[in-house]
Amino acid sequence: MNRKALHVVLCAALMFGASAGFEAAAQKAEGVRPEVGKPLQAAQSLIRQRKGREAMAEIAKAEAVPNRTAYENQVIAQMKAAASSASGDNDATIRNNMAVLDSGRASGREALPLVQGIAVAYYNKKEYAEAAKWTQRYFREGGTDPAMRSVLLQSYYLGNDCNSVSKMLAGVEEGKRASEEDLQILANCYLKMRDTAGYVHAIEMLVVQYPKKQYWTDLLSRVQKKPGFSDRLGLDVYRLRMATGNLTETNDYFEATQLALQAGVPAEAKVFMDKGYEAKALGQGKEADRHARLRALVEKSIADSQKNRAKDEQDALAAREGDDLVKLGQNYVYEGKADKGISLMEQGIKKGNLKRPDDAKLRLGEAQIYAGKRNAGVQTLRDVKGSDGTADMARLWILNARA
Repeated sequence: MNRKALHVVLCAALMFGASAGFEAAAQKAEGVRPEVGKPLQAAQSLIRQRKGREAMAEIAKAEAVPNRTAYENQVIAQMKAAASSASGDNDATIRNNMAVLDSGRASGREALPLVQGIAVAYYNKKEYAEAAKWTQRYFREGGTDPAMRSVLLQSYYLGNDCNSVSKMLAGVEEGKRASEEDLQILANCYLKMRDTAGYVHAIEMLVVQYPKKQYWTDLLSRVQKKPGFSDRLGLDVYRLRMATGNLTETNDYFEATQLALQAGVPAEAKVFMDKGYEAKALGQGKEADRHARLRALVEKSIADSQKNRAKDEQDALAAREGDDLVKLGQNYVYEGKADKGISLMEQGIKKGNLKRPDDAKLRLGEAQIYAGKRNAGVQTLRDVKGSDGTADMARLWILNARA
């Protein structure tokens, strides 16, 4: 919440408190004498018009009346608290509100707007630790204004208290939905404190709750820059980028298609190529002929793969290693024959003697999610433990599945 909005909250709260105090006084037996009440009524009207300084002038007339009663002094003090807020004088707001609270004449619901006013005044003064302290008191004493939650969260954030920000948002870990703004605050807090792990965790919460392109772009970029992340996972990155709507540029589709061909999965290369043409990222402009040549190569590779499919499958089943079955299964999945393809991939992993077991499990999990078998995919991906980026990619796929 911006400061202007908070100031409106403050004025409204204090005007309510001052008005309540004045009207209560008018009904008391001791009363408020006309010479005191008339300028206070004028001040009350000016406060409602956000004319705090003019209201202070009227209040001064009431203060000039001699031999005031204790109750008249109390109502004057409450009116001064409201007027100082309406005038935007934060120091006066804090001073006047505290005077009313310290007098002991304001308690319960009548005290809440005063506590609220002090909290927001400290916030406006950029004294965030004090703002947080008074906002906490506001809630402890029964305050329910949701705007004050923003005051508390912003006070923690602007005061560089990321631990308290994180605690406030701990409900996200329990399946509760935080606002996108709250999670952005948490991410920015960690970024400001140069806590990379905390920042990534916050972005991961954002992609689960608000799976927008920019959050995925940031997250994928950071994962790829981690020390030890293997270049061979480039195709896996492109798969996730496509699943999260992050394939947009011509080169994205072109390179993803090439990588799928190089990996021996021409059926998947066709998926990337077709998506690129659909998006009009391929087949346009000066590079249209080059795109067409790649498309022709993809079609030829698919034809060759299908032509030799029976023998390749027989050889893969007979082989000691399971790698060929995994690759063969991938082609079936991306050709639209998911059940057969996943079954072959599972057989390949079960056969063992794999060159890179975590790669195979990652590819199986990706294929299962692509085929709509989300729960099975998540279960498979949880078993990916590689320290070369495979476990990182598996975790991101799980996040995508939860989104």
